This record gives sequence, structure tokens and C-alpha cells, in this order.
Amino acid sequence: MAERSTAAVDVADNSGDEPLTAKADQSTADGVAQNRERDTESDEAQGSPEVEGRGRTSAPELHSGHKLARRYRLEECVTRLDGFSSWRAVDEKLRRAVGIHVLPADHVRARVVLAAARSSALLGDPRFVQVLDAVEENDLVYVVHEWLPDATELTTLLASGPLEVHEAYQMVSQLSSAMAAAHREGLAHLRLNPNAVLRTSTGQWRVRGLAVNAALRGISSDTPQRTDTEAIGALLYASLTHRWPYENDAFGLSGLPKDVGLLPPDQVRANVHRGLSELAMRALANDGATASRHESPCTTPEELVRAVAEMPRIRPPEPVFTAPPEYQRTTYQQGTYGRPSPGAGATAVPTPPPPLQSRTGKVLKWAVSALLIAALGLGSWQLADALMDHGSSENTEQTQTTDTNDKNNDALKPVHNLTIKGAAEYYPDGKPQHPGDAGLTYDDDSSTYWRTYTYRAGPTLAPFKQGVGIVYDLGATQDLSTASIGLYYSGDHTTAALYATDSLSSSASLDSMTKIAEASTSGNALKITAKKPVKTRYVLVWLTAVPYAPGDQYSSDAGYRQAITDVKFTG
Repeated sequence: MAERSTAAVDVADNSGDEPLTAKADQSTADGVAQNRERDTESDEAQGSPEVEGRGRTSAPELHSGHKLARRYRLEECVTRLDGFSSWRAVDEKLRRAVGIHVLPADHVRARVVLAAARSSALLGDPRFVQVLDAVEENDLVYVVHEWLPDATELTTLLASGPLEVHEAYQMVSQLSSAMAAAHREGLAHLRLNPNAVLRTSTGQWRVRGLAVNAALRGISSDTPQRTDTEAIGALLYASLTHRWPYENDAFGLSGLPKDVGLLPPDQVRANVHRGLSELAMRALANDGATASRHESPCTTPEELVRAVAEMPRIRPPEPVFTAPPEYQRTTYQQGTYGRPSPGAGATAVPTPPPPLQSRTGKVLKWAVSALLIAALGLGSWQLADALMDHGSSENTEQTQTTDTNDKNNDALKPVHNLTIKGAAEYYPDGKPQHPGDAGLTYDDDSSTYWRTYTYRAGPTLAPFKQGVGIVYDLGATQDLSTASIGLYYSGDHTTAALYATDSLSSSASLDSMTKIAEASTSGNALKITAKKPVKTRYVLVWLTAVPYAPGDQYSSDAGYRQAITDVKFTG
């Protein structure tokens, strides 16, 4: 039977270290860099048309309904190219959509693809589409990755025109930061094009196919950082101008006119942001030459991150409020009280008499006013006299009532559920658990979970691992008072804390966050309540102790672990 290897192992010792695998040796792959390609082939695009295979090794004969590892059911082939195929599939164990690349185990690039997938999985950065599994089984190699049904490819976004300036700014900022983090870990993309860049429904930009896309196609580069930086520049250029910054058409975009060179974006299209135009040219500089007017070229993602940081921040556009339809004013507001509207057939209403203007009327008004003032004075005197008669007994009762109201003041405040807009696993030690499953904790499905690895000692994870957790995005700064968390394993004991933080970063220091509250339980639910509401947009649920659990369908080994689901926040 063929050997089976996966991208992650569920059992870890108390050091918190998961078994590591070698990173892809991309120098063994053949091909050319992505920035030199001029083809319009689709990557493993969600819903992209199937492309006929043309490689030396035939793709496996698979079909819709075929099941891999008795778990992944193939649904739709979205790419068939160069001896491999890419599919939309269903993980029947976790009941979620996934994407899968499949190629024969004897394919010339099978080893490189496996190594690239495992390297990408170990990065665990939520800004990249996560590799969930990398398997060799039954003469097949297949790589399983996240499928984001709520995300839209940049190719689709550009089909209707250039991006709004703030969107383009967010895209280049997030992509450059993500690729800088990947290169710090020795990983390159080398095929960063509009098909590989996705925008989620919450406005986050995510990158698909880190290391894997290039390995599948045998692409390498002697200058991987320069290759990825130029690719980001091309994406920004296309987002500003709706043109591909080379002579050939690609990705549904027209190329630049021949023999005119690389024109700056603000010379290709009117009203292009000057700073972003120069940034695109700095990233697109070839061989040290740049068309930027003032600045030096950016040749690494890290340099591009610094260049973005030096720019004045581009704020989102002010919301445009559409005026409501003009309401129908009454006849009184129109100054026609007592008269029908033009064209109306209603019976005329008698005109009311004019207000009193005679001397008698004025005297009457003064008399009525004097009587009212006298009545108010008399009532006030009687109320004060009654309060003085009751004295200390009334004071005591009033004090007790005030104390009771103060204690119940929070209960009188309206409580409302806060909507979770996104989530990312938090692992400041660089050792993730299951980052691709963070979204399962708030999907309104109690049967799906995010789970930790299994540890051999506990319940407290420290000092070997300080904790594990997930950061949630509430969409905007809101008052947070309570977190309710469903737990898969009961037992002695689970401890978790809430922290207010300023981003979805997986590596921000815990010391930079504000601790809100902490709680423990031995049951299947945990409620954490703050002493008073805290204003925050991002909140971390941080597990520091997990119970002992026997082997089950998630892990055959007994040990200390926990899985969480149905996370809800109220404010």
C-alpha cells in the first residue's frame, strides 16, 4: 500500500512543537518566472473554465462523485492542465467545501508539489488561503485547501472597471505585508496574478496558491522576492488603470500599446491617485530602472511595505446618503389649512376663527397665565411640606431604592448580539493549530469545530505553550460585554480569557492587548463576562487550560485538548 503523509499531525508533546516537514526546493523546478508569462490561462479559479491537459503526464481519470481518502467528494473540475486537475469538492467529515489539486504520484513534479504544500501549511498565515491536507495515497498526490464561497477574485472585480482608490490602496497594503511575511519564512508565490488574489465579503484580501501554484506548473525564479514584488506592482497597475502593464492582453484586460514602453498609470487613465501611480511604477521597475519621478525602485515585498507606510494614508470614501423621497406635506404645512388641494374634490373645511387680538383677549390671556403660576406655586409648597413631614424614614427608603437601582443598572441596559465579520487563529509562537477552521466557530452549525492539537500534559498549557486562540472581527468598534463559547470536551478544566486587540494579526504580542475578563468551566459551555463593557473591534478568545479527553473521531490518541464552536458576543 502506498505511504500516506499529511500536512499536519494531531498529536504534539508539551513543547508545543508539531512535526515539521521540509520546505519546497523550488530550485529543482523548471520554468520561467510569473512576471515574464504572458498567457491568459486560469489558475484553479473558483468557477473558472476547464482547460484541456497538455503535459507529458496525463491527469488521473477522475469524475464528479469520486471520493478521495473516503472523505473528499469531488464535485466540479475547474482546471485540467499539464498533467494535474483542480476540483471543487466537499469534505464530508466536516461538511464544508474545499478545493483539491490532484496529480499522479509519478508526475515529474509530485515531490515538489507535496513539499510546497506542506511548507505553505506550516506558515499558517490567515492572509493566505490555507492548505488543509497534503496526501500521497493510492498512486495519487492531492493537496486540499480552503474554499472561500464568499470571496471574489480580482479578475472578476476588474471585469467592470478599475478599483476605487481606497480599495486599491488596501489591496497593495495587505498583499505586500502578506508576501513580506511569507518571504521571511523562505516561501515565494511566483504566480501572483488576478486569479490568485481574492477579496472576502468583509473586505480582507487573501492570496491563493502560495508556493503550490508555481510548483504545479514547474515555475522557479532566481530572484523570487523581485518576482513577487513586480507581480504586486502589476496587480496595482491593473487595479488603477484597468489595463495589463505589458503589451499582451491577459486576465480579461487589454495590454499597453506596443512600442510605447511602460507608461505611468496616471498617464494611462485620468484621475488616478498620484501616490499609488508612483508606487506601482516603483514595484514594476525592471533591472533597476524605474519610471517613478522621484523615488527609487522597490525590489522586495519588505521595501514595498515600507513604501506604502510612507504614503499618506488613503481613507475610505465618505458614505453617500441618498435623500429619502419627499414626504407629502399636509395642507396645514402648505399654508392651505381649511382649503382642499388643487384638483381635489373634497368638501371645503370651514376656516377657523382668527386668534384673539382684541384688548379683552389680551387681558384674558394674562389672567389665565397668572392662575397657572399660582397653581404651580401652591403644588410645589404642598410637595415640600409632605417631604419634610416624613423626614428620615423617607430618606432611608430613598437611599435603599437608589442602591437597588445602581445594582440593577446594567440589567436595565439593552443587550444585543454582535455580528462576527471574520476570524483568524492567533499563534504568537508561530505554531498554529488548525487556522483554516477558525470560521467554523461562528457558522451557526454546532457540529463544526475549531480544535487544538492534543497535548500530553495539562490541563494548564504553560509553560510549554502559553495558550491557543482565535481573534474575531466585529466589523466596527462596539461595546463588548459577554462572550458565550460552546465546547466539545467537558472535564477538569477549560480556562479562557478575552482580550481587546487592534487587528486580526496572528502574531501580535499578547502584552500589547487589553485583558477584558477570564473564566473557567468543567462543562460544555463557557461564559466570560466583563465587569463593564469594553469598546473594541477585534477580540481574542485565548485558551490557557484544556481538559483531558480520550481518543475519538478527531484524534485517536488520548490527551489534553479542546474544540470550540458557536462563539457569540453580546454588547
